[in-house]
Amino acid sequence: MPNFAPVDEQLTDLLRGAEDVISEGDLRKRLGKSAETGTPLRVKLGIDPSSPDIHLGHTVVLRRLRAFQDHGHQAVLIIGDYTAMVGDPSGKNKTRPQLTIEQVEHNALTYIAQAAKVLDMDNCEVVRNGEWFHRMDFLGVLKLAARTTVARMLERDDFTKRYKDEVPISLHEFLYPLMQGWDSVQVKADVELGGTDQLFNLLMGRKLQEQEEMPAQICITSPIIPGLDGTEKMSKSLGNAIGVNFEPNDMFGKVMSIPDTLMESWYTLLTREPLESVKKLCDPDQTNPREAKLRLARLITTDMHSAEDAAQGQQHFENIAKGGLPEEMPEAEVALEGGMIPAFALVKNVHNVSGGDARRLLKQGGVKLIQPDTQDEFSVDDEKAEFTAEDLEGRVLKVGKRHFYRLVVRGS
Repeated sequence: MPNFAPVDEQLTDLLRGAEDVISEGDLRKRLGKSAETGTPLRVKLGIDPSSPDIHLGHTVVLRRLRAFQDHGHQAVLIIGDYTAMVGDPSGKNKTRPQLTIEQVEHNALTYIAQAAKVLDMDNCEVVRNGEWFHRMDFLGVLKLAARTTVARMLERDDFTKRYKDEVPISLHEFLYPLMQGWDSVQVKADVELGGTDQLFNLLMGRKLQEQEEMPAQICITSPIIPGLDGTEKMSKSLGNAIGVNFEPNDMFGKVMSIPDTLMESWYTLLTREPLESVKKLCDPDQTNPREAKLRLARLITTDMHSAEDAAQGQQHFENIAKGGLPEEMPEAEVALEGGMIPAFALVKNVHNVSGGDARRLLKQGGVKLIQPDTQDEFSVDDEKAEFTAEDLEGRVLKVGKRHFYRLVVRGS
């Protein structure tokens, strides 16, 4: 029988940084009943594997789910293999492209591996919603669709805006909130977690559970954190995200690059630093902002990797901040053709980016060649410039502020 902490203690942890709680009173009652009966709450989080990678923004709700796990409750992670093929319309101003079953399954495997950086997967129930939607015939779809109205769907802000702006809304998009709600019925969720953009979908789960004469789930939403730019939400497509699989040095350096204004929300939502300490750390009159940010970078990098990796990341960052070269850097082979290689091809091949991204980096002045013994830097901004083996052998290619590659030339 689980040994549950006092309800007030649980609530402090479980609702840390939460935006919407529907409702806290109901959650308090269920936590009390759970302690009385020794029955853990079933806490649902659905994730759609719409891409192969997750970033720190995705870990906000994963961390809340982990908090429920740490307090003895049952985590239920739903891999939305069927909902991913519909595409969540939340916050979207156009219809998402539909994915194939093969794409979804490939992404699902990487999602689970990355979620394991936060969750205790040994005590996590992982299910795919294809288990029930695959068995649903067309009559079942019609019955599900009949559970709500078009008027109710158009209460969603994103649908309302698209309708008023005469932006097409595909009929299958109306099914998405119903599908997510039906997931809650199938797994008998006591609590569902999501981002603030998911509130409509979470409430649909309550409605469907009530129609099935089940207790309506508690809905808890978490803020959507801004990305590295401090304004737009964290998104890989916007280039302002930190992936959970970023290597430690890069992760540490990127956290150090965030605006000071983000520190309090990042500390609150991406770490378990006590909230009283967060206030002190984020007050420039009490803590030097650089020291506060170093601690934040160490905590996040440790969580995603290890304390040793975080220490190495900090050393790497401080070496670069002093104008030096990192002690360790990857070795990159450069293949010459006709004894030459153009600048854009050098950056494209070594930094593993597209030709367009390579040209952009060059134009922005973000590429340099460094002579290691003297640390003399040579800026590379002409994409058509060509380099020989003599120009490159043993040099270090620096891309941006944090990426360094020791060059080894092959070919002539």
